Amino acid sequence: MNLSNFAAMDPVMLMSIVNMKLRDDFNGNLDELAKTYDIDKDSLITKLASAGFDWLDEAKQFR
Repeated sequence: MNLSNFAAMDPVMLMSIVNMKLRDDFNGNLDELAKTYDIDKDSLITKLASAGFDWLDEAKQFR
């Protein structure tokens, strides 16, 4: 899944994909996910926050 177009994605689908990638491929490391997909981490957090999903560092996922 290419996340480079995350700004245009449905936020619920985006949250699901990002959480799956974090769990399966990045051991919860949001910085590595952003680096790997060459996306701006803060923009991703803002996009998901605008839909009501917050980054929970202790859980290593968006909820």
